[in-house]
Amino acid sequence: MTTAREIMSPGAECIGENQSLEEAARKMKDLDVGALPICGEDDRLKGVLTDRDIVVRCLALGTDPRQVKAGQLAQGKPVTIGADDSVEEALDTMQEHQVRRLPVIDGHALVGMISQADIARSLPEDRVGELVELISFD
Repeated sequence: MTTAREIMSPGAECIGENQSLEEAARKMKDLDVGALPICGEDDRLKGVLTDRDIVVRCLALGTDPRQVKAGQLAQGKPVTIGADDSVEEALDTMQEHQVRRLPVIDGHALVGMISQADIARSLPEDRVGELVELISFD
């Protein structure tokens, strides 16, 4: 059984809940990523911020990204996967919650991120199409 820990991108960098969306966008650019975990002052995961969130929930509304804090876009309890959970469980979680990226948690510590692409690379070639179909949504 392949685990999330084996296929994740380790060392995920957070954006602080009190940092601006402008800072988050700059960090995404510098790291060449489309999502960042939002971490609180208590080092706990508060959510995940995507580049799409910044565009749709800030810029498209005419809001200044220098004035909006990352934590303002964190909604509800973050969807995560345990580091020792199986790839199949990660896929099921993505499908159930219609997300393309999952923070990987070991206890309470954020240890990495797992993406649709990470899962696709771990599957046999004949199952990749199935993966895309399962977690593609409108």
